[in-house]
Amino acid sequence: GPNGAGKTTTLKMLMGLADFDAGTLSVLGQDLPDQARAIRARVGLVPQADNLDPDFTVRENLFMYARFFGLKRAAVADRVEALLAFSELTAKADAKVETLSGGMKRRLTIARALINDPEIVILDEPTTGLDPQVRHLIWARLSELRARGVTLVLTTHYMEEAERLCDQLVVMDHGRILDQGSPKDLIQRHVESDVIELRGTVSEGLFTTLRSMSAHTERQGTAVYVYTHAPAPILEFLGDDTELTVIHRRAGLEDVFLRLTGRGLRE
Repeated sequence: GPNGAGKTTTLKMLMGLADFDAGTLSVLGQDLPDQARAIRARVGLVPQADNLDPDFTVRENLFMYARFFGLKRAAVADRVEALLAFSELTAKADAKVETLSGGMKRRLTIARALINDPEIVILDEPTTGLDPQVRHLIWARLSELRARGVTLVLTTHYMEEAERLCDQLVVMDHGRILDQGSPKDLIQRHVESDVIELRGTVSEGLFTTLRSMSAHTERQGTAVYVYTHAPAPILEFLGDDTELTVIHRRAGLEDVFLRLTGRGLRE
């Protein structure tokens, strides 16, 4: 969902960190808020902002977090080393957190969330603000967790991230679910198979003609989006118009997101 949709609030409710006004909520068969402590013992959390302890080293951050679960140092020593390797931070194990790059801090935050061997890992926008290389590394590690049978619940603004990692998606806005399903199902349900983007000055006459060829034709600033199951006639009609940039692509989750939540800017 867009900013303000209620994504982070929903995750906080799942962790027992925010109250809900009505209804019931259970995680792993345990009810909230009564069994919130027991639920947190079985769940890992990666918050939106890294909240690592800057006074400790990378390795010490993992040991310190283990203590919150009542785990003794000797009992988790092997797991700490395994998590350092998993997050590719072994070489930085004795470095202070404040010396790490943003990507390293994010990987450490994810490793820390795994210290209690959780059944579910909740991640709030896990790759926001990271460069593409780090993002792809984190996606690879999260995919490994999925393959091991760990359930991932995440919020994201990246449609590629959702498409790569998620079996089921929930699109929400203003605290309400707009639709849910697999990426493939959502695309088939809400948008046509193909999108033709026109960039440049599209006259009202041309826009009207395009709308007659496809009812789902939208203008956004200087761009026009034509959604269609039959792109060939439209592309043939546009021909070699050198005044416009024409992009033909398959529809994706971003088109679903914009169709359901609107194209207006959210701060």
